[in-house]
Amino acid sequence: MVLPMLVMQLGIFRDYWGDFSENAWAVHIHYWTGTTWYIYLIIQPYFVTHGQISRHRTNGIIGMFLAGGVCLTALSMMNRDIVTTKKALEMPEQFGPFQPWFFFGVTVVEIVMMTAFGYAVIKSIIHRKEIENHAWWLISTVFIIMMPALGRGIQNVYVGMHIKEWPNIDIMLPIYFTQVMIMGMLLLGAWKYGKLKHPATYLALGVNLFIFLLEPIGKSENVQGFLKEVIKG
Repeated sequence: MVLPMLVMQLGIFRDYWGDFSENAWAVHIHYWTGTTWYIYLIIQPYFVTHGQISRHRTNGIIGMFLAGGVCLTALSMMNRDIVTTKKALEMPEQFGPFQPWFFFGVTVVEIVMMTAFGYAVIKSIIHRKEIENHAWWLISTVFIIMMPALGRGIQNVYVGMHIKEWPNIDIMLPIYFTQVMIMGMLLLGAWKYGKLKHPATYLALGVNLFIFLLEPIGKSENVQGFLKEVIKG
């Protein structure tokens, strides 16, 4: 869990810390609840494997509170994506390759990710007495929600490398590369711990494969109309 934690932090570092003072309050809350959730996924196995069961259970209750925070803060920020689509439409020269469809697609992807995240956390609670089953459901949440942080980081690097081609930059290529990385880490971990056929592995894999549909989904007028109608400030 240390490796995914470092990968996530490296991915989000510039995007979050680069304009720290300009980030909305909701962004700060989401970042820190998400980061703390990752830390819990590192320390909780330590407690349970070193005989500190009582501490593990107490922190587990707090961890479920954090999981709810991660999920709900992510969902609460979606109106920001819709607002960004309007800005991208009004100021195309500023957003360049980041056209409105991209942010609509991101919104749909985030809904799917957070729904899957919530489901995995609930399954971990249901199977809390089956240690390996419980643990793998929780571990899968890392790979379910890793894309936004890692994707932004890789996308920023890619755009920076091709800045002279602005606005004719393929912004989806780094996203596809990100998904291959995440699925690689997921499958490597699943193989190492004998969880390749575990439903949590299938769920995390399915979410990351779904992200390959971000562009066509984001360009759908029906999807755009639905999101504008439902997600309001």
